[in-house]
Amino acid sequence: MTVTEESAHESGSIPFTYWSLNLDQSQVIEGGVIEEIVLSLFVNGQEIATMMCSPVDQEALALGFLFNEGLIQSANEVRLLRTNPARTSVDVFLKASLVNTPRRMVLTSGCGGGITFAHLAQHYPALDSNLVIAPQAIWDRMHDLNHSATLYQQVRGVHTSVLATPAKVLATAEDIGRHNTIDKLAGKALQAKIPMRDAILVTSGRISSEMLHKARRMGIPLVASRTAPTSISVKLAQAWNICVVGYVRQNGMRVYTHPHRVGLADLPARSPII
Repeated sequence: MTVTEESAHESGSIPFTYWSLNLDQSQVIEGGVIEEIVLSLFVNGQEIATMMCSPVDQEALALGFLFNEGLIQSANEVRLLRTNPARTSVDVFLKASLVNTPRRMVLTSGCGGGITFAHLAQHYPALDSNLVIAPQAIWDRMHDLNHSATLYQQVRGVHTSVLATPAKVLATAEDIGRHNTIDKLAGKALQAKIPMRDAILVTSGRISSEMLHKARRMGIPLVASRTAPTSISVKLAQAWNICVVGYVRQNGMRVYTHPHRVGLADLPARSPII
């Protein structure tokens, strides 16, 4: 089995030969594997983060990361955004000469080496949103996510997320890290001037605390996944007025927080999750 580095391309996969084995037969497959790189992010010449990610939409990833970490408020603050030819670093030059970047990075539970500058226990006000959608819209957008996961369909091993309204998908992102897909969506929205507030987020991966933090930063009042949320993400969602929906399958889902957003009655009061 060999990997030819020169054959890596911007699709995010690398050609790879492997055996496919089942109960009654085996065969050699000329397939591929998901490409993973180490990406360094520089702001005004200062390295502020190194992350594991897929080598696609790197500029959107960098822009969305800076937004979700609170280092920028809009794309208008960026003077220059560029990726080096080797796709190993992204340089961001801001119009402001002085950027106060935190010195402490927090390792997160996100696959692909997640990091954040935020203290996830920090208090933020609840989202002021009147969003209410039909459950059918969540099933429809999950269907859209499954069909837009082109890299996953090629080689597996990758997460997909979509930013959407109840009626349509606004942006799609794929990456080895589910948290990276959220940053990419934020970056794409900033680049294309797509409103994020009151949009919905649909993702293939587990809903973790750092993903809820990013959703809160983006002003998203509903996060849905085809798998489960964590205890901290549910606690944050309760406090931030975000509806968390898990295990979205054909004709089924679990609504964990703020069920009024999908037309259901609120659950009885309960003790806070510790």
